[in-house]
Amino acid sequence: MKRPSLTTWMMIALVAGIAFGALWPGPAKEMGLLGTIFLRMIKAIIAPLLFGTLVVGIAGTGSLKTMGRIGGKAMIYFEVVTTIALFIGLGAVNLVKPGEGVQLQRGASTGLAQTSTSFSQVVEHIFPTSVIDAMARGDVLQLVVFSFVFGAACAAIGSKARVMVEWCESLSEVMFRFTNYVMLLAPFGVFGAIAATVGEKGLGVLVNLGKLVATLYAAQAFTVLAVFLPSAIIAGVPVKRFIAYVREPFLIAYSTASSEAALPIALENMERFGVPKHIVAFVLPTGYSFNLVGSTLYLSLAAMFVAQAAGVHLAFSTQLVMLLTLMLTSKGVAGVPRASLVILAGTLASFNLPIEGIAVILGVDTVMDMARTGVNLLGNCLATAVVAKWEGVSLSSVEPEPVAQVAGTN
Repeated sequence: MKRPSLTTWMMIALVAGIAFGALWPGPAKEMGLLGTIFLRMIKAIIAPLLFGTLVVGIAGTGSLKTMGRIGGKAMIYFEVVTTIALFIGLGAVNLVKPGEGVQLQRGASTGLAQTSTSFSQVVEHIFPTSVIDAMARGDVLQLVVFSFVFGAACAAIGSKARVMVEWCESLSEVMFRFTNYVMLLAPFGVFGAIAATVGEKGLGVLVNLGKLVATLYAAQAFTVLAVFLPSAIIAGVPVKRFIAYVREPFLIAYSTASSEAALPIALENMERFGVPKHIVAFVLPTGYSFNLVGSTLYLSLAAMFVAQAAGVHLAFSTQLVMLLTLMLTSKGVAGVPRASLVILAGTLASFNLPIEGIAVILGVDTVMDMARTGVNLLGNCLATAVVAKWEGVSLSSVEPEPVAQVAGTN
């Protein structure tokens, strides 16, 4: 009899966590420690894993021209799908109008600073002053930039850098095995995170402001079916195999509301899916800053929700300007829980909308954050497959089972 896969165990943990949080809210709050431990272990993997895989991938191509071509294709794809996502969110919120009838409480505290990010600040943030500092802070984009240049230098030196490249290859293999071990904790982490959320906020967090939550989930599902699926079919990505390889990282991202938690297993599964290492190592981490489809959709929807709740009418031209603002500022959204709320706060302040609206959204943001994070992860995995097909890579051959399934049966 086949033993349950890791996906099955995580689904069981998800349901059990909800039940435990509802029945024993006091003890459930303490279960958050399990989720915290799991996330900390995952974050410890990211920096060395990204550095090793990206350096090996870029040095292996031996051509900056190749990486420049891949980067250009990835950025075109990122910009097209995120722009479409913004318009989907805008269309959904104008169609359903979930903010109508919601009374904002002026003066409610959100705990978020009213910050705005200029284009120059976004560009400046890309380049690290210290790779050690970038690793310590878990800044994925800065780490990608450093690793890209480091790998390019290794490729330019050639045989003299062979020892360094082999060391990075050994590092990446060790970190993939490390990931397998940590993934055994995933069901416990999922259980703890969900139990703590339900225990603290109650089952009401799943039903309050249901119209807003339903609108977001419907818009995210529409994006998957109307944008992701056609993109995969047009590019020639084998959809059934792709689903098999992406389901574990998707479930981790959804249940923990953290894209970073799913990054290590997503990197390995996409490589086992057939995407070349240098494409996976470059496109997937870069997408964490430039291809957050779920977050950009949420931002356009949430900003208009606040306007509707405040009774503020925004002309369509103003809505388009807001979309352009979000298109730029969302590039700085980190792959961590609640980061989108900071961007939303800055956007609301820029358009003189009451930031108190975020206090209303906070009640159900956990549920919405799970959806947008899962779609972010799904979109980035798909981006690696689309770019690989764009580069002429065949993804139709039979590959080993996704690593998370194998780990779950050990």
